[in-house]
Amino acid sequence: MSAWLPTAPCTPRACVEAPAGVTARAVPRAVLRLTGVVLLLLAGILLSPLGARIPASLIRRWCRWIVRAAGVRVRITGAAAPTGGLLLVANHISWLDVPLLAAVRPARMLAKSEVRRWPVAGPLTARGALFIDRDRLRTLPDTVARIARALSEGAAVAAFPEGSTWCGRAQGTFRRAVFQAALDAGVPVQPVRIRYRLTGGTTTTAPAFVGDDTLLASLWRVATARGLVAEVEIRAPIAPGTHSDRRSLAHAAQPQETAAPAWTHTVLVA
Repeated sequence: MSAWLPTAPCTPRACVEAPAGVTARAVPRAVLRLTGVVLLLLAGILLSPLGARIPASLIRRWCRWIVRAAGVRVRITGAAAPTGGLLLVANHISWLDVPLLAAVRPARMLAKSEVRRWPVAGPLTARGALFIDRDRLRTLPDTVARIARALSEGAAVAAFPEGSTWCGRAQGTFRRAVFQAALDAGVPVQPVRIRYRLTGGTTTTAPAFVGDDTLLASLWRVATARGLVAEVEIRAPIAPGTHSDRRSLAHAAQPQETAAPAWTHTVLVA
């Protein structure tokens, strides 16, 4: 187990719910959904050379479109500061979390180095992501320094400090290292809580991408599911200077299920 990216105990067999009632009629719909996701991702790759010339509002909409194309409704509660250095941190359940967090505010994603070699995702993230080598702990100080520089230059950086995906009913503890970058740069931390529910409000683990699950299996599970809703709760930012060390800052940023929403503005993508 890596000290930088620990492994969650969640597994597909023990934790993940398969969609109920998948019929032959659902297959064409699922294929259509996955086609839409791929086309949107390819469009993102083609437009990525434009970089900062693409309006942030368009990037946020594009990210929501990706999730919606997969058949998942999106509810976003709250808002993040549109400019200035900001560390966005969220719990991690699914591959869907990445576009959902980018829909909050376009940011440089903190990603494991293996992502560079992934089809589609690799070319898409290569231009802006901050990569970490989870097998080389001695590179951690340099990674933290690179994150702090990006934050100091006014960029938003998005991270999943649990270090691994969890099923959604269980969650991990936020790792402290990335919070040192926020302390060094003197920027706020914006906690985000991501949940997946069915239309009736029941929590579901169907979108989870955990353990030895394959991306194809997870994509198919999401595409064949009915009534999935992604809830993104953007909580009040933690101002710089309110915590003197990364341990207390990480603890304060860890979203708890019992906490009440800190904002009231809601965006619903039907």
